[in-house]
Amino acid sequence: MAISRRSFLKGSSLAAASSLVAPSLLGNPFVRRAFADTIGDRYFLSIFLDGGNDGFNTVIPASNGGGSLRDAYDTARTTGAGGLNVSPSELTNTLIGLDPGSGAQLGLHPGMTGLKQLYDLGKVAVIQGCGYPRQSLSHEEARMAWQSGTPPGTNIGTGWIGRYLAANYGGNDIPGVCIRNEVAGEMRQTATSVLATSRMQSLRFPYDREFDSDIARKRAAFLGLYQGAAGATLPMSAYVGGSGVSTLLATESYNGLHDLYVNARGTFNQAYEDADRSMARDLREAAKVIYGITQGAENVHARMMQIANGGYDTHSDQGGGQSDGQHFDLLAEVGNSLKLFYDDCVDMGVADKVVIMVWSEFGRRVSQNDGGTDHGTQYPVFVLGGSVTGGVYGNHPNIDELALSDDGNTVYSQAAADSFRSTDMRDIYGTILKHWLGMPHQTILQNVLALDSGDPTQRWTQENFDMGFLA
Repeated sequence: MAISRRSFLKGSSLAAASSLVAPSLLGNPFVRRAFADTIGDRYFLSIFLDGGNDGFNTVIPASNGGGSLRDAYDTARTTGAGGLNVSPSELTNTLIGLDPGSGAQLGLHPGMTGLKQLYDLGKVAVIQGCGYPRQSLSHEEARMAWQSGTPPGTNIGTGWIGRYLAANYGGNDIPGVCIRNEVAGEMRQTATSVLATSRMQSLRFPYDREFDSDIARKRAAFLGLYQGAAGATLPMSAYVGGSGVSTLLATESYNGLHDLYVNARGTFNQAYEDADRSMARDLREAAKVIYGITQGAENVHARMMQIANGGYDTHSDQGGGQSDGQHFDLLAEVGNSLKLFYDDCVDMGVADKVVIMVWSEFGRRVSQNDGGTDHGTQYPVFVLGGSVTGGVYGNHPNIDELALSDDGNTVYSQAAADSFRSTDMRDIYGTILKHWLGMPHQTILQNVLALDSGDPTQRWTQENFDMGFLA
């Protein structure tokens, strides 16, 4: 039985097409379509550590170098019951480079042996002292600042990746996939579409249950309705129709990625199963998208992906370097999952085509509380991939007690002569946009990264977006 337009609009679980406008439609995670690959045969993956990861126990000074970083760390982080201090001996197996400002030897948390292996391959950039002016200790505000790429007080309601997508893709495109049930803040915008699904296998077109259970007949009815609208002269009808066709085809295509990957890549699929961690499972979903593209899966073209991993709001029971500690467990999950995903990409032949950025909304205070850490400011960001120039970038923040703010946090600084000069988040984003996503410097300034007119110390020159971790 054919379904009339009136019956469809009345009975469908989707919003009535006649009442939709483009911005609200684009907020629907089911609205998506294949797009032209403007970044070429490349992928970008944003990984959010939700809760505020303790950066000072993630990248740790193992010595003083020419300064007093290790002494300051030992003063702030105690040993013994509830102590968070990670000793130099515990860092023996995870030592990385030297802090550029002080020359202090640095090490990754002992739980991050997986990431250390990638660092030793030259595939990890450790970017220290990351933050922004007028830093907020509110989870929501800080998350919004990093997602939008604008400091508090200048937020413009869209994401930094979203503005890149809006500048390069149309309303029926699918430039991004969020491995979750909502569109991530960094991809938010009103010009194009983003797919959001926690698992490819469970993705389905939202057929209305009031209609006949015969899926083939439902599919034909929806497809005919959307195709008819797509051919209309009224722009909104054509837009809704084109989006509807894309919705139907994309749900079928992305759903099929599960079987395609599992059947062809059984060894790696089992390795993700054996890891039995949420980040590993989410990274496997990203691997399914990438593998589908390498195999020419129809209607699968998204090159931008996002994953979130929670549990980093460690006000208590954080632990130091001991293997049964909460922070050890969290960081081991990150490092081991990333190593597995990278090995998967190597095996697929795409490791040089994937760049991953790992970030959190803020760090933690330098001094510990009874058994954890309170909300802080600057922290390290990791960028990794086969095309990344590995090493240590940016300066470790000044953690000397006398240099801290009144609330015990490190101070954001852009003073050129400061050996603890901060890394602005927009320098990281600009480097990725320019050197990985192929966006011209001036376009980045005008269309993507909102400059902070309230901070006269910011100098947004060519060098700001040439940090060196991407050629």
